[in-house]
Amino acid sequence: MLIEFRVENHRSIREEQALTFVVARGGDSCDPRPRQIDGLDESLLPAIVLYGANASGKSNVLSGIEFMRDAVLSSFRLWDRDTNIPRSPFAWGIERGKPSLFEATFLIDKVKFEYGFVVNDEVVLEEWLYAWPNGKKQIWLDRELDDFTFGSHLKGENQLIKEVTRSNSLFLSAASQHRHPQLQSIYNWFRNIASTGLTLRRNSNRSSRFMPHHLFQPRQLSLFDIEDSSELVRDRLKKLFFAADIGVVDVKLREMKDDSAKAGSGLFRVSLQHQANDEESWIDLEEESQGTKTLFHMATPIFATLASGGLLVVDELESSLHPLLGQAIAQMFNCPKTNALNAQILFTTHDTNLIGTTLGEPVLRRDQIWLTEKDKSGATKLYPLTSFHPRKAENLERGYLQGRYGAIPFLGDISMLSE
Repeated sequence: MLIEFRVENHRSIREEQALTFVVARGGDSCDPRPRQIDGLDESLLPAIVLYGANASGKSNVLSGIEFMRDAVLSSFRLWDRDTNIPRSPFAWGIERGKPSLFEATFLIDKVKFEYGFVVNDEVVLEEWLYAWPNGKKQIWLDRELDDFTFGSHLKGENQLIKEVTRSNSLFLSAASQHRHPQLQSIYNWFRNIASTGLTLRRNSNRSSRFMPHHLFQPRQLSLFDIEDSSELVRDRLKKLFFAADIGVVDVKLREMKDDSAKAGSGLFRVSLQHQANDEESWIDLEEESQGTKTLFHMATPIFATLASGGLLVVDELESSLHPLLGQAIAQMFNCPKTNALNAQILFTTHDTNLIGTTLGEPVLRRDQIWLTEKDKSGATKLYPLTSFHPRKAENLERGYLQGRYGAIPFLGDISMLSE
């Protein structure tokens, strides 16, 4: 599980910002949503939402996690020796030339790890990996440029991997490609981070192949492995579509055998059935409404994350979805029965029903609500709702919409637009 994420000088995030999944003090001890994990003193949250005005930097927090994941997975294989590191620093001022920092603290098999790195446009300036087995800190890796220090607890071909690690790639990325046994679980933790809804800026000076990989690619569904999990996933999708009340009663996959894909290529076309026992009622996913397509695309990484116990980041959870569906997705992660492996979701939304009482008790705890806003210089500030210490009986939805906690747009007189 993710404990904390820190990022600095990434897109609109100029100064270091931190997001924590650690439960805030003073909550209800009987609340089933926080997860008490062996090997960790604090309880962790399975879901966090980011609220804020448009262009306040919500998506940039998510893309910081996505960039870190991509650097771990791809820097050794895909970042060429003579190509700049594909980061996106703050767009103006002296920060544009300053380094960018990415750091994640997480839990694997009851052991806490902290991994991070600092990069500029050309090289990896720093890289570190610490572990806390039995609560005692161990230094596994400390790197400054091409000077590597390995702790005695990190076994394996460290020196050999060091020699092949380029100045613009991560040691962890190189170690995975060389099948370092002790570091494979760290690599796999990052690989299990899934994302949906993120639209990443393309830098014209950098190859598109450097853009982060996504779990879901149109018409190529890695989750739907015909031999392994298609029946389970199909059953879950049928239940989800039934609950969504969109008229879909069945789902099937057809292997593509037209000119665009060879047989056995692993590419599939998705079709949805709208009337039971009617072979004429199948419609290709591409022909469905935007809401149905959004629900299907989102369901794929949701089920994969719940099945793996990983982390899912979602930009604009409410996009083309009914508010009740957004509420149901958040509840799936919050509920120990539907989320037995302690998967986590981090998402952005403008749907305030999740923190209001219109649909009953709020779906989210107060410490699951984070806010973003920009200062006068255009830099994003990230902060928790709990920093305002709202009263127990306070209507959070009303307070947020009234601007009591910041993170909303200040609209001027728009009547001039009709003049």
